[in-house]
Amino acid sequence: MAQRPPSAAVLVLHGGRETGTEPPPPGLLNLPGTRMRPFVRAVGRATRAAGEDVLVRQVRYAHRGWNGTRADPLGDTVAALDALREEAGGDLPVVLLGHSMGARAALGAAGHPLVRGVVGLAPWCPPGDPVTQLAGRDIVLVHSNRDRMTSPQATQSLTARARRAGARTCMVTVRGGDHAMLRRASAWHRLTTGLVTGLLGSGSLPGPVAEALALPPTAEATEGTLDLDTDLGLGPIPRPRTDARP
Repeated sequence: MAQRPPSAAVLVLHGGRETGTEPPPPGLLNLPGTRMRPFVRAVGRATRAAGEDVLVRQVRYAHRGWNGTRADPLGDTVAALDALREEAGGDLPVVLLGHSMGARAALGAAGHPLVRGVVGLAPWCPPGDPVTQLAGRDIVLVHSNRDRMTSPQATQSLTARARRAGARTCMVTVRGGDHAMLRRASAWHRLTTGLVTGLLGSGSLPGPVAEALALPPTAEATEGTLDLDTDLGLGPIPRPRTDARP
């Protein structure tokens, strides 16, 4: 019996470095890639449970870093989308799921004809990056308020800029999380799975996210910013550590 072609796809893009022309190490030695494996499994389980034939695949980078104007991971992402289109024999809806540098690559590649939306985790959003390619796409960015590697303020700013450019955008704040998504890991996984399946149509987006995506282009950045705990109720508010130092 011939295998049924996928009805949609999720391409997963891991993080990396600002610079680095060497290839990523193989297998589990590639820690940014390993970090995304639980998300790959969670999304795969959710789409199978919904009876959907969704291809979930990690994008392989040729180089570890972004490398300035070379933007190596962006080129790898576009090449992966082109290869997917050829493999599928035509167009199919794709959601890009990226972390940190991978989220930057996902945002940059969102203008590709296959891309329906982007879920960016702890994204790297330099102020000068373009947003016109995001027009007509659903963009949900998730960031910890305690991230010290990438800026949640820059993420919030990008959602407003992208909305004015014609994108449908939303930001979700994970209080007490971290850049590596190890703190509150189950909340990151549950939220991300719900966002990806919702954007694909395999499930329903959380109501507040859908409302934020429907905001007009003139909405302020704060209007499209949600709190994981108080607005979405997907996890308990973390208790402060008793050994914390000022």
